[in-house]
Amino acid sequence: MALRILQVDAFSDRPFAGNPAAVCILRGPADPAWMQNVAREMNLSETAFLHPEGDGYSLRWFTPAVEVDLCGHATLAAAHVLWEEGHLAGDSQARFQTKSGLLTADRRGDWIELDFPATGPATAPPPAGLIEALGVAPSYVGKTRFDYLLEVASEAAVRAVQPDFGALQGVEARGIIVTARASTSGFDFVSRFFGPRSGVPEDPVTGSAHCALGPYWQGRLGKAEFVAYQASARGGTVRVRVLGGGDRVRLGGRAVTVLRGELAAA
Repeated sequence: MALRILQVDAFSDRPFAGNPAAVCILRGPADPAWMQNVAREMNLSETAFLHPEGDGYSLRWFTPAVEVDLCGHATLAAAHVLWEEGHLAGDSQARFQTKSGLLTADRRGDWIELDFPATGPATAPPPAGLIEALGVAPSYVGKTRFDYLLEVASEAAVRAVQPDFGALQGVEARGIIVTARASTSGFDFVSRFFGPRSGVPEDPVTGSAHCALGPYWQGRLGKAEFVAYQASARGGTVRVRVLGGGDRVRLGGRAVTVLRGELAAA
């Protein structure tokens, strides 16, 4: 039987912006090799696979190259699909069991709010070749659970980065976050995310990166709530709130479905 698959633009309120993710709701667990093949076929930064489990859903994420342990935009997309397709009542919480533990999503008007683990960076020396590959002069370099995070002088400097992706591929990390305080009105900070080692040269909007950016900018700006912009070609807005204990963050975004279809080779 063919499986329904949807494509959702996450962290956007309009089609063809934000970060596209494919969402496939399964009847039960699937072979990881098959899921990886589907993700490669979809050729998006992430494809989300979920199936009912306990009081919620099991959720896994695959890039075209690898399975990842945490993904924000595809979780947002998955929650959006559960509500839009009638799998969950509109006022019900979406609950996901993942490789990063329990993640939840709640509707807040037109927005969806995710509860994720905080992954703030610790100061670390840049690995060989990283600075040269990015062509930047960072004021800070740190390492999170997944990525390197670099602060540069300005929003303009973030937007101007043109990485050497071949060189970045050699950096031992899921990805590289480049960030700066925002100069655009209405935003606190901007960022970009590069992940060629994970099969994603530049990710349009990276929810999981904001699990690190929130705690980082809390330390820099002395507050816990932010409006952030990821300055990729597609672009996207993320609301970030660092919770009181510092070990969780809330990420807010909107989502819109752009494609519905069937996966014939299921």
